[in-house]
Amino acid sequence: MYDPKGNSKEKAVDAVRFVEVEPPRHLRGIVHRFLELETDGTLEADYRFHALPDACAYIVFDQLDKQITGVSKLRAQAEEFNLGRKFHFINIRFLPGVWQGESEQVSYGMLNTAYEGALPLIDMNHTLSKGDFATGQALLCELVELLIEKELVAPNPVTDTIFQNLDDIQSVADMASAANLSARQLQRILKRTTGFTPHDFLKVLRLQQGLNGKDTWSYADQSHFIHSFRNATGYTPGKYAKKYDV
Repeated sequence: MYDPKGNSKEKAVDAVRFVEVEPPRHLRGIVHRFLELETDGTLEADYRFHALPDACAYIVFDQLDKQITGVSKLRAQAEEFNLGRKFHFINIRFLPGVWQGESEQVSYGMLNTAYEGALPLIDMNHTLSKGDFATGQALLCELVELLIEKELVAPNPVTDTIFQNLDDIQSVADMASAANLSARQLQRILKRTTGFTPHDFLKVLRLQQGLNGKDTWSYADQSHFIHSFRNATGYTPGKYAKKYDV
């Protein structure tokens, strides 16, 4: 199953806490993880958050500014964000392809403006700030269940089939065959539900498999993996491992 490594923490900055928690079983076809990223006090220098390429959608809650929240996606290239010296975020990471809402509801990267949409995200942000992350997970589950009821998130049979057949997929044609779709149908469905073309979607899947130690599944040789990793992140795997904990 697809197990994305969405982000990484600088090894030199011990005062940043990053927690990932699995959702309850009934939400695991929708949610990959609930996340918390928080500083312990104020850092000595600005913290640069490295977001790896993935195909997931996120709901981001900025606990230090309750007006800032929203739905976010990343791109096929790694992105680096300056989070400053003090921050506290709680996120929901959805599995790729499950977000069914309009593309206008989705921003790219970290959010930095007040939310003006119709979802009850600002109210949720205020409620989350009254407790800790452990108690907040029940609230996040309630929000996901509301989104399911509103048909804004739903299991995606196409991406799920692709994930179940990863070991047999070497090309976009293999991906279309596994999903029992034509290349044109696959293009339309993936672009609508993930924001990625099939080529970029496969590129992200390959990189993520490599981060999970399965680079032989998706790359012809080690040098090919190193080249692809550097193109996506700006680092060789060795230099990345020295700088970040994934």
